[in-house]
Amino acid sequence: MPESDTSLPSSLPRPHRVLGLLGLLVAFLLLALLSYRVSEHFGIESMRRDASHQLDILGAAIDSEVTRHASIPSAVELNPDVLALLRAPSEAQDIRQVEANRFLQKLNDHLGGPAIFVLDMTGRVVASSDWIFSDNLLDSDLSYMPFFRDAVRGTPARHYAVDHVRHEPGYYFALPIRDETREWAIIGVAVVKSGIREVERRWLAQEAPALIVDRNDVVLLASPSTWRYATLHQQPPAVLERLGRQQFAGQPLGTISLDIDLDGTNEGKVIHLPRHLRADVPPTLGARPYLAMARHLSGTAWRVVVFSDLRPVGVQAATHAALSVAALGCLLLGILYTRQRRRLARGREEARAMLERANQELECKVEKRTADLSEAVSGLQREVQERQRAEQTLRAAQAELVQAAKLAVLGQMATGITHELSQPLGAIRTLSANAAEFMRRGDAATAGKNLAIVEQLTEQMGNIIGPLKTFARKSPAVSSAVDLAQALDGALFLFESRLKKESVVIERRIAADAGMAWCDRNRLQQVLVNLIGNALDAMQDEPVRRLSFAVDRASSGKLALAVSDSGCGFSEEALAHLFEPFFTTKQPGEGLGLGLTISRDILRDFGGDLMAGPAPGGGARFVVLLPPLPADYRKPTP
Repeated sequence: MPESDTSLPSSLPRPHRVLGLLGLLVAFLLLALLSYRVSEHFGIESMRRDASHQLDILGAAIDSEVTRHASIPSAVELNPDVLALLRAPSEAQDIRQVEANRFLQKLNDHLGGPAIFVLDMTGRVVASSDWIFSDNLLDSDLSYMPFFRDAVRGTPARHYAVDHVRHEPGYYFALPIRDETREWAIIGVAVVKSGIREVERRWLAQEAPALIVDRNDVVLLASPSTWRYATLHQQPPAVLERLGRQQFAGQPLGTISLDIDLDGTNEGKVIHLPRHLRADVPPTLGARPYLAMARHLSGTAWRVVVFSDLRPVGVQAATHAALSVAALGCLLLGILYTRQRRRLARGREEARAMLERANQELECKVEKRTADLSEAVSGLQREVQERQRAEQTLRAAQAELVQAAKLAVLGQMATGITHELSQPLGAIRTLSANAAEFMRRGDAATAGKNLAIVEQLTEQMGNIIGPLKTFARKSPAVSSAVDLAQALDGALFLFESRLKKESVVIERRIAADAGMAWCDRNRLQQVLVNLIGNALDAMQDEPVRRLSFAVDRASSGKLALAVSDSGCGFSEEALAHLFEPFFTTKQPGEGLGLGLTISRDILRDFGGDLMAGPAPGGGARFVVLLPPLPADYRKPTP
């Protein structure tokens, strides 16, 4: 009896073993679920990138195919035959119509457009490129088309529609035709119809479902083709009837409602097709989840939607989950094997540890005393090294101070034009002495050559000093034709030495004859010197110093000279008070805050202005607006 009592508990599982097995099972399930979710997430992300790339390719192809004829109405608008047809009275239009039809036909044959035609103000087609065909658009009433109503109001329009003559879908580009003899009044509309057959061919090649949806949520193209002219959601019959009459030549719309929510599909969204749509796709694809990706085509106001099958992602995620569980099982088996080996080795190690413990205690005492002595020696060595390092640092600092003093003396000796004038002066001294010697010898020809060189060097020195004298001259403000490139060269010359010293990179996007302004040259140089000086001050502490100049023509007709730097730029508060008197961002004592105010007043005196803002990429950007040359200005005869 006692033996049965002692053997019974050993045959039953212990509670902690049961809990361990349950925890192990939960761990396997959690790992499988986590692996599945992570793999599914990365798989969907990869599919989202692939779908986005596919959308980029489809969008580029659709945009290229649909909008390649968008510029044809501009050519039609300028044709004299078309203008003569629209200007002619109704009884004389038959004669004018023939020439206009031939022009449109030649233009269409040359550019390859499906149809080019002209509408009068009533919406009637008065000229067409397909006039030689029996099913042409001549005398058709297209006043109900949305593009006609937009064009007669003066707005260029583009719409997808189906014509009621051939019942062929296309993308229409409409442009109002204006008559310059009637104060540019609108007298007609030029229209080109761009075919979408190539787009349909590309679209029908899609394996998974794909859609092109217009702004009214009507499906224009679809794979499968049975979804064409369906709607994304239920819409009122009156709205569908109006859209069918205006754009689709009376074809019924909305016979099928896809009931697909495209909100959030710009970034990718997992959806399931409704049951009534699954019969339109292959049986193996209908019930699967899809990743729907949408992209807006800005040129056509369409949305392109592609559906990517997610079943491969699920299969891959399940495979990864199974591999993760297998890896965890192998890891647990390895742990159990290692634990058993450690348990056997532990007994041997305990006996060995008892013998080594006494020896280790003795060695620890010896190592502790040795460590104390070593630490003391190391401390002394560190102190000696610190003193040596301090002495070396002091000597290096003294050497740097001596070198800095030398550089300061050299900097004080350097001036803006000393280097430019020293070489011509030395050459003049040598040539004049040689000329005197040749004259003493009677060699007047050689002496004359030397004196001619002296004259050239003197003129060169005058060119160096000339910009300084011109800028310093006090004269009344008189507007004249000023070459902006030359004015900018004169202002930069005054900072030549500073630009070289501070390693400022100059970027000029202005040719020598890029712009002629009507202003006072001296006052303009004064403004440019102020802006360049402020820019150099702002870039003093920047690692990269870049000063950029560019000339463009503003929408108002004035010339815009932009001065941009790579400095720290302006805060919003500083930008709001930038042109207020006595406001400055410099340190006290470095400026009065009147430079920008005076510069703006100078520019406004001769019809210009000064604006400020942030520069692209960082820094400050000032724009000097200058009036162009007067219309009656004539270049002086040399």
